[in-house]
Amino acid sequence: MTATIDIQLSAPVNLRDLGGIRVGDSALRDGFVVRADDLSMITSEVAQDLVENGLTGVIDLRSKDEVALTGRGPLAAHRVTYHHLPLMDSMTTVMDNVTTGTGSAKAFSVDRVHFGEMYASMVEVAADRLVSALSIMAVAPGTTAFHCAGGRDRTGVLAATLLLALGADDDAIVTDYAATEANMPAINARLRPVVSVLMSAKGVDADEMASQMAALTEPSSVSMLTMLARLRDRHGDPLAPLRAAGLSNSVVAQLKARALAG
Repeated sequence: MTATIDIQLSAPVNLRDLGGIRVGDSALRDGFVVRADDLSMITSEVAQDLVENGLTGVIDLRSKDEVALTGRGPLAAHRVTYHHLPLMDSMTTVMDNVTTGTGSAKAFSVDRVHFGEMYASMVEVAADRLVSALSIMAVAPGTTAFHCAGGRDRTGVLAATLLLALGADDDAIVTDYAATEANMPAINARLRPVVSVLMSAKGVDADEMASQMAALTEPSSVSMLTMLARLRDRHGDPLAPLRAAGLSNSVVAQLKARALAG
């Protein structure tokens, strides 16, 4: 991608520690993992604060096109391990999942169920990368952050598979996913300069996309519920694609030992 952009660095608006999420009689530890919107666009001050609070690794779920546009950002100046594990290979793949038509007729056209079906497909197609991400979390010292662009879709899929591996119930998984919805106006505003460049290169109007998403009347929880239902319909165990891609009982045990308090 050859487009250039004047990146406005800012604090993330969708960053949260997964600590406190209930898993049976236990809960995730504070400081095990945080999920976020794009960490390549944070300020140097935010980067310093994250590192001082224990951040040691970043899992970047963005496509190669997105990474080429904004790079790693200020965290590259710190001793933070970086793992690029794109859950969709390119922005073409991303756009194919959320648009209809071709050329001048291409338009953004999805609903909550469509997103859930896209998430289920992501689990199946990118199972190897999700396994790599969970394996990294299982052994990484300190805090691991994972992010995509907005911190909802690809980040939500990884968060869901992590919580499934730890034994969380559907309510906990859906509640975590849905917590992003209140942040969407701020996310869209923060990402607009970057998203506009990426979308226009693929023939999609970013503002129209944001307007259509804002107009959806179904609760966002429908998307995650759909993902879980589709995976169970097709595989029985929603983690079956990851197990087939190499998620072992030993990695799950390591995750539980590191992640769960008590």
